[in-house]
Amino acid sequence: MRILITGGSGFVGQRLCKRLAEQGHSLQVVSRTPDKVRSRLPEGCDIRENAQAFADSPPEALINLAGESIAAKRWSDAQKEELVQSRLKATHQLVTLCEQLKENGQALPHTLLSASAVGYYGDQGANKVTEDTSPNDEFAHRLCVKWEEAAREVEALGVRLAILRIGLVLEFGGGTLEKMLPPFKLGLGGRFGDGKQFMPWIHRDDLVEAMLFLLENKSLTGPFNASAPHPVTNAEFTRTLAKTLKRPAIFPVPAPVLKLGFGEMSQLLLTGADMRPARLEAAGFTFQYPTLDKALEAILNK
Repeated sequence: MRILITGGSGFVGQRLCKRLAEQGHSLQVVSRTPDKVRSRLPEGCDIRENAQAFADSPPEALINLAGESIAAKRWSDAQKEELVQSRLKATHQLVTLCEQLKENGQALPHTLLSASAVGYYGDQGANKVTEDTSPNDEFAHRLCVKWEEAAREVEALGVRLAILRIGLVLEFGGGTLEKMLPPFKLGLGGRFGDGKQFMPWIHRDDLVEAMLFLLENKSLTGPFNASAPHPVTNAEFTRTLAKTLKRPAIFPVPAPVLKLGFGEMSQLLLTGADMRPARLEAAGFTFQYPTLDKALEAILNK
């Protein structure tokens, strides 16, 4: 089928596009710089600058991954607004495309898979978190709420919606490990603060397979926690990463130092949620990498 993807040239999107192409799907990718990203994507991808440009070739499904990296810059008021608007703009484009197709009497996509994040729940301490857990109100939560609410507009048009609240994505060459590996390889790694905060994580391959699973199972709707079934604390993550690299991890970073350096954005490092993929597992999804040691060994021993 024809599948339109926003964020298709990103860290997760590239792997997703590869898997979809392997399955024989026709890919439509939204990018502001088509010529620049073409080499990162499978041959034959139809790349255009906005979602509405695909109205002449209506997609049968939509996957929404676009958004400014939440950890790219310190959270000034302007950066917060950019984080929100980058997500809303991409999502609204997809909603507008669906509205245009309906007005023209054309077939609508049957599904929208839309990204969200563990930040939806805010700081949860040691509470076990499922899709039914009440969130803690903070910036990351409010960001995700706006993102999810924008995506829900397609439901009124008759499009099935599944939302993925994604944990920290692990794989070589990007994501969480890209910034963590250099100091840990030098033996300079350590926990953040007291290390008790949870880090819900997922191997990139499992995230992509979860997306394919939701795409294929048309009875599944609503939010799904996209994280491995065995989350770990920051201290456990630190120990497991150091052990896999065969390096010490004896240089903790005190919480006041992180707060001074990153301001409000330090919440990403010092708080977390013990997020569990309750609905994915109940639906029958099986993780290839359910534990952190298995995931890191697969990534670092390539």
